[in-house]
Amino acid sequence: MAKLFSILAICVGVFVSLTVQLPPPCPSEIYCHGPLLHAVQTAELYSDSKTFVDKKLRFLPDVVLASFSQLMSETQNQPTKEQLQTFVDTNFDAEGLEFQPWDPSDWISDPPFLSNINNLELRDWGQKLHEGWKALGRQITGDVRDTPDLYSMVYVPNPFIVPGGRFREFYYWDSYWIVKGLLISHMNQTVRGMLDNFCQIVDTYGLIPNGGRIYYQQRSQPPMLIPMVDLYVSATGDIEFLQQKISTLEKEMEFWLTNRTVSINGYTLARYNVEYDGPRPESYREDLKAAGNLSGTDREEFYINMKSGAESGWDFSTRWFINDEGTNVGDIGNVKIRNIVPVDLNAFICMNAQLLSKMFSLVGDETKSQIYRDKFLAWKEAIQMVLWNEEDGVWLDYDMLNNLPRHYFYPSNIAPLWAGCWDEASPQNSLVVDRVLSYLDQSQALQFVGGIPTSMQNSGQQWDYPNGWAPLQHLLVYGLENTADPRAETLAFDIARKWLDNNFLAFQQSIPNAMFEKYDVTSLGLPGGGGEYDVQLGFGWTNGVVLDFLEKYGDRL
Repeated sequence: MAKLFSILAICVGVFVSLTVQLPPPCPSEIYCHGPLLHAVQTAELYSDSKTFVDKKLRFLPDVVLASFSQLMSETQNQPTKEQLQTFVDTNFDAEGLEFQPWDPSDWISDPPFLSNINNLELRDWGQKLHEGWKALGRQITGDVRDTPDLYSMVYVPNPFIVPGGRFREFYYWDSYWIVKGLLISHMNQTVRGMLDNFCQIVDTYGLIPNGGRIYYQQRSQPPMLIPMVDLYVSATGDIEFLQQKISTLEKEMEFWLTNRTVSINGYTLARYNVEYDGPRPESYREDLKAAGNLSGTDREEFYINMKSGAESGWDFSTRWFINDEGTNVGDIGNVKIRNIVPVDLNAFICMNAQLLSKMFSLVGDETKSQIYRDKFLAWKEAIQMVLWNEEDGVWLDYDMLNNLPRHYFYPSNIAPLWAGCWDEASPQNSLVVDRVLSYLDQSQALQFVGGIPTSMQNSGQQWDYPNGWAPLQHLLVYGLENTADPRAETLAFDIARKWLDNNFLAFQQSIPNAMFEKYDVTSLGLPGGGGEYDVQLGFGWTNGVVLDFLEKYGDRL
């Protein structure tokens, strides 16, 4: 069973809130924890640890566990790799059997955004990405609903779009940029179904898991449900849907405010923090190896930080490394994310409060609207007072272990601009924009031909240099656009153009034509690398960001 505990912060001025109302630990002794999972994953039957936990059981769990117990007894708890492979082949079906064919009824052949793209090659590319939604669409079979114990898949009734590759299920924050792309493609009904799925999951679990598997249910991902609903309602005017779901949106917000907040010098801010012990089931072997010789509370703390890193969506990055000197130099053993207050997470929550205020006003509840307006103002002030760094002229993550700002470049440092959580109406507006533009220039992150790198440290982790990721390009581009400053808007277009050039050339050069989850920004046309698994094709949020950039800038390219 997962082990829950809380710790007292060791820094003066920092108080870590007690954790309550956590999601229940994953109950499966096959997919989440236990001797069977341990034996199979440590035997290295598959190059990717996720392969095993995505397989379907052929028999009820109790039957499979009894058979495994018999195998262990017969082999004196030392089955060979071949015996374990035979056991898995006998008791499990292949991964990916959870789905049935789905042809989206709201897909149209010629969405209006294509006519805005002047370049014929780019227009053809946009058409192919629009067609790609069909390939990335999934509908879960009724068998998952009727016999859930045979699957690790979380059943949802409506079709959805997956990232692609090894990511066969829905993912939480990926879906924000997927939804943007779907709305550009005028697939409004598909979006409504996905949002309905998410709301049902919140009502069931109290949060939206990292992804659509039971082994993900202990952790979430960056909170993007409220912004997704805002995109949908803004595009469709479907206030009735908002009226039906707004209490669920508030419930998800409450999960973050209750379970993921800290108090720093009197200001409430948020962090990622998944207080469950044990390796991640989908990266079981990797976590065991990385834990090395750790034991006791050190080992528990390591596993908690690894799960918390996965909750951030940035799994993994030097952004989450804190070594003994307090810097971000190190390796995966230095992940201490639960001791870091991230700029982007707090910008997202601040934005959620502002959007909830607007939404409650739309449905006629002005009392609730004012409550969330006050939360928005309080969160915006906290971001400015704790995370704004006057020395660097930008917002910085905060290290609670050392009570210090983290002076390292990450695109997330300008997330408050993207989220509208800065004093844009202040007389100091132009000064903030000046400082941010100067910061970006001095960071050297603007010099690359293929977009903006995720960091300036080449650690071998996938959320570091030289990799660029679609959501971070989007954050930078629209953060700059939101300032309404001509210099920032010019820079935004330049970043978007570089990203499109990189993605387009990679698409042309790959056989078959493919979109990737990440790209090398130091050159054009190459996928990114590093991390725990091979680069994946698909790719949901990459497609969504490209469609958004093509819609916005298509007449200028």
